[in-house]
Order: sequence, then structure tokens, then C-alpha cells
Amino acid sequence: MSAHRNPAAHTLDLGYSFCPNDTFIFHALQAGLVPSPLPVREVLSDVQTLNDWAGTSRLPLTKISYRAAFEVLDSYALLRSGGALGRGVGPLVVAREELGDLNGKRVASPGRLTTAELLLRLAWPDAVPVRMRFDEVMPAVERGEYQGEGIDAGLIIHESRFTYAQRGLVRVRDMGEWWDTETGLPLPLGAILVRRDLPLGVQRGLQEAVRASIDHAWAHPQAARDYIRQHALELDDAVMQAHIDLYVNEFSRDVGELGERAVHELHRRALALGVVPPTAQPLFVPG
Repeated sequence: MSAHRNPAAHTLDLGYSFCPNDTFIFHALQAGLVPSPLPVREVLSDVQTLNDWAGTSRLPLTKISYRAAFEVLDSYALLRSGGALGRGVGPLVVAREELGDLNGKRVASPGRLTTAELLLRLAWPDAVPVRMRFDEVMPAVERGEYQGEGIDAGLIIHESRFTYAQRGLVRVRDMGEWWDTETGLPLPLGAILVRRDLPLGVQRGLQEAVRASIDHAWAHPQAARDYIRQHALELDDAVMQAHIDLYVNEFSRDVGELGERAVHELHRRALALGVVPPTAQPLFVPG
């Protein structure tokens, strides 16, 4: 049954970002074009806000960073579908000029709970993150300051990885390449979480609904174009498509054994760094 065929059914809030990969993935599900155990209602916000909301279990189904997910595993389980993992898809460190060691440098960060900042801390433990909204990072790097304090470099995510060169910035490090060199595994970036207080059958059904929404998007790539354009920060069609092609892949449809290993490895390293709490819960929705 399509998600919106029964108006009396309980509606589930689904949180995700304005980014083209998210709007591409969830267009069919929020529009009721694929079967779902419950109809869903879109709640779009920036990544940092979604990360913060997860800390209070505000949304029953939500896209957040894997870094933030590791904070809330007692309340949420990871879906195997809908996330962002891959190779060469990590956040970039950019600067006004070439830099080497970032230890001791002030680096603009899109937030404490982002995977980008976790990777920065893993690679350069003594770098100094300066937190701000993700769309403020590149302007801060261009100016070399934020709120009167100096900025040496910045962590950019989302569409910014396709546009930084146009703003005269240079790439210092691709954190996806760093992770690949370190582990040989794909990099987990964004996860879809479902609250553990929902019945297990509903959790599994939502996982299948997200997978079906991805399949629908791949089968009908033009169907979501206006929806994606409506929310994208970068309105150029080529940039939007490059973003989708980079972040929506087979790991999005199902993390698979390799993706699961990657998630567990990132979680292990975050635990070793002492920045996330331990949990006795399984990471993913039980099969």
C-alpha cells in the first residue's frame, strides 16, 4: 500500500537535509510513491540541527552524520539503506594556500557532531576546530577569520566540494582518501536512523521503504528534479547531479558486509578517541 493511501494512519516525521543526495533518495518516499508501513512527513533542516535533534530523540526517522549516530545508539538503530558511504567522497580540508601539518591550526568545522570533525581529530589530534554552520565555512576560510579570530583552513562538506576552487581556495587533504589509506574501507558519512521504540516490524518496513525510494529514484531520475532544485544551495544542474552521483551508490541501497565493517571501524576509532559513549546495543536494525 502506498504511504499516503490511508489518511487516518499515523504519520512519521522523517528528517533529512536540503542536499541533493538526500532529496533524491527521499523524494519518492515522502511523496507516497513507494510502499511504506507508515506515511512519512518531511522535516528538512541543516545537518547540525538534525544531529542536535537526535540527541533528544525528536524524530522517529532521521538522517544524521555517523559521528552523531554514535552518540545516540541506545535510542536509535542504523538502517542498512539510505546512508552515505563511499570512496573518495569524504569532506575536504581547504585553505587559501597549501598547508601541511594541521596540528595547532585553527580549522573551521561544520560542527562537533559531524563525521568531518571526527576525521579531523583522528588525523590531526591537536588541530583546533572552530565550529560554525556548514555554509559559513568557505567564507570564513576566504576571509581568514571568524568572529574576529583567525582561521587557517576549513572542513567543507556537501556541494562545497565542487565549488571551492571557484572561490580561490586550494585542497589541503581529501579526508576520504586519508580514511581509505588508513583502513582500506569506504568512508561512512551519513546514516539513516530509526528510533528503537518503534516495533521491530515497522523498523524493518521503513528500511525496505527507503530502499524502494532509492530504486524509484534510479528508475525515474527526472521525477525528483524539481524537488531537488527547490532545496539545493547550488542550483546548477551539473553540480546537483555530480553531488547525487558521488553520494548515492550501492552502499546507499544497502551497506553490505564491507560497509558494515567500515561503520564498525569508525565506531571503534571514535570509542578509542574517547569522544563517544559505549553501547551494548547492536548498531544496525536486526535482520
